[in-house]
Amino acid sequence: MNDPAEQRPAVFLDRDGTINEQMGYVNHLSRFVLLPGSAAAIRILNEHHIPVFVVTNQSGLARGYFPPALLDEVHDKMIEMLAAEGARVDGIYVCPHHPEAREERYRFDCDCRKPKPGLFIRAAREHGIDLDASFVVGDRWSDLKAAAACGATGILVLSGYGRGDLEYIGPAQSIRPAHVAEDLLDAAAWIIRSLAEK
Repeated sequence: MNDPAEQRPAVFLDRDGTINEQMGYVNHLSRFVLLPGSAAAIRILNEHHIPVFVVTNQSGLARGYFPPALLDEVHDKMIEMLAAEGARVDGIYVCPHHPEAREERYRFDCDCRKPKPGLFIRAAREHGIDLDASFVVGDRWSDLKAAAACGATGILVLSGYGRGDLEYIGPAQSIRPAHVAEDLLDAAAWIIRSLAEK
């Protein structure tokens, strides 16, 4: 168990629609395209020594739309593309489950599918992260609900589904984003300012 006194804040990023273009299901390597500025945003967080983790629901795996090997290839490509721009992530956490999964091994009500906090709790335990001081960035209200569930600060980006979620989903929600960012670069700048003020 990590010493609470040594825990640090981190940034947890949704993948599709936040780091890369929202394509529905990335069922082929060619469909993984970084959003403009996302690598620069992650690089800035790296330069400020803030751990960055990707936390992503990938129900396409459960639904049989692509094999596990493709998911690995996509993440290898993401790491390679980020590295080419001087950026890196400190970990990738994936929920492959769905209650209506085609494959039985993925078909159950897990504790890791966002908005549930399972993956965030696991990352915090494995890396000594203070969730209460951390940030969750995503383009869906489920990301904001996940942030609330683990005690982190939620930021909505207007890339991906973000603009539509803000207009059509958000008004009926009790959970509100601490910040609405144009994109990941805007979110990263806001996070750095917020941490500097603490």
